[in-house]
Amino acid sequence: MSKNQTNVNLLCFKSIVHSTFEHMKWRYFYLLTAMAGIFSACEKDITVELPATENKIVVEGSIEPGQPPIITLTYSQGYFSEVNLASFANYFVKDAMVTLSRDGVTTTLISVTPSDLSPTELALAAELLGVSPEELAMNPITVYTTPDTAFWGKYGSTYELIIQKDQHRVTCKTKMNYPIPLDSIWFQSLSGNPADTLGFVYATLTDPDTLGNCYRWATKRINRYLPGIPDTSLIGQPKDLDFTRPFNSVSSDDFFNGLTFDFNYYRGRASGSEKFDDQGIESGFFKKGDTVVVKGQSMDFPSYQFIYDLENQGGGPFAIPFNLRGNAVGGLGAFIAYGNYLDTVVYK
Repeated sequence: MSKNQTNVNLLCFKSIVHSTFEHMKWRYFYLLTAMAGIFSACEKDITVELPATENKIVVEGSIEPGQPPIITLTYSQGYFSEVNLASFANYFVKDAMVTLSRDGVTTTLISVTPSDLSPTELALAAELLGVSPEELAMNPITVYTTPDTAFWGKYGSTYELIIQKDQHRVTCKTKMNYPIPLDSIWFQSLSGNPADTLGFVYATLTDPDTLGNCYRWATKRINRYLPGIPDTSLIGQPKDLDFTRPFNSVSSDDFFNGLTFDFNYYRGRASGSEKFDDQGIESGFFKKGDTVVVKGQSMDFPSYQFIYDLENQGGGPFAIPFNLRGNAVGGLGAFIAYGNYLDTVVYK
């Protein structure tokens, strides 16, 4: 197996296995919460006839500069459809014909599953994800990608994805815009008092005087936990294994086109994290001593619309129901090309 193929395999599972588990966990939680509330308030049985839902392919894909495309395909499910281990195995779309074009040149993507990993790769991927190799090997997830670097992320390129499976045909188109650099970046404590140890990341951005620029924010703490923390098992480990995003991580320049302005963000957390600094008083804050990599991302407007809807709809029994806007024609979801700007700041 080539070095590129190995890197592709590990990138696939590092990027999406956790999010897949979390999606199914919260699906169970919200459904059970809603049903418990409904039945606890009922005094008599009520039968509601729900219309049959059309089975569609859902696209969840992205590509970043110098990185392979990472694409998962699933089938849409009715809100009250039964979810169990058997249905979860059939949740992913396997054996689809998936092609990717970059600026008019086309390649066929390959599918990757945990069974494609060598024992060494499986052990490394499991360590990155925080699961056992046995648990990862049993995951039915399927990822579509390519080891051909000619189709990896490149600024200014336009990508078109075509998915064909049985009667389904889905197309997505996205462009990798050049990133807009931050003018400056710094830390500031919560109260403005330098003696405070907790604070936020601030930045200054000058938006170009062309309407339609869209942005996304992510951070990653690359320093390690030191002695003196409540959970001694974390000592010596990196604070963040990957980039995390706060809620409402996207914005467009509808209200600040061509302006220079300051803004801040609180710290996001890994999905399902139960670490002490994601649960207690430090939750949402950066702390003195942190070294933080900031990733500012640019994207096209349809990609922004999809992420904005996804974050604001949120799921759950009390979410406002509406259809997510995406760039998948003939299906649901989106394939998004990100342009990345990276910077590092130290909270002294």
